[in-house]
Amino acid sequence: MNAYALLVAGHVLAGTLALVTFWMAALLRKGSPSHRRTGQVYLLAMCAIVATGAPMAVARLLDGHPVTAAFLGYLVVITATGMWGAWRAIRDRASVQRYTGPVFVVLAALSLASGCAVFALGVNVQSPLLTGFSLVGVAGGLGMIGKRLRRERLASDPRWWMREHYTSMLGNGIATHIAFLGIGLPRLLPSVSGTALQYVAWFAPIGVAIIAKLILDRRWGSRPRHGIAVVASRP
Repeated sequence: MNAYALLVAGHVLAGTLALVTFWMAALLRKGSPSHRRTGQVYLLAMCAIVATGAPMAVARLLDGHPVTAAFLGYLVVITATGMWGAWRAIRDRASVQRYTGPVFVVLAALSLASGCAVFALGVNVQSPLLTGFSLVGVAGGLGMIGKRLRRERLASDPRWWMREHYTSMLGNGIATHIAFLGIGLPRLLPSVSGTALQYVAWFAPIGVAIIAKLILDRRWGSRPRHGIAVVASRP
């Protein structure tokens, strides 16, 4: 087994673990010890995915597959961004300023730049899949830049870190499921591969994540700190 095959094997194993633990964490009671432990395992699996995905992208570029390399590199960027956000939102929940610091700005710029690059690539190779999927990075990068510029407003809500955490986790879920449905499933079940599956694999996770975020935002909507202070001051 050569080095690239070992990378692929490690990537597949990490992806399988990530897929399982994502749903375990999603179904467990939020904030419970089991939820936290499962979430930690999930993020470690995602770290392994990024660690193996980056050299895989380089290898595909050197092999003369620039489009595949660009797609893998783009997934690495948005996955790393989601991982960092999910982790730091909890660690930095006492300080929006620390959360939206230099690393946040760099990841925002990388997400926006890589999204624009994939959009241009999609237009150049006439790939609706690449063109459409590029909007994940573009929207994510612009959203992060907006949060950085309005971080005082973000800090006015005591639940800001919770929304940042689940938003990042949903982004991670998009990458996890796209990789499984678009790459893993066709290899496991060649009979179900085809153009229709590609569109479902790339865009169904995005649609589900948008719906889930709307539901979660409605449940955990913004509550200004002064509103809580008024309630707490009542006898």
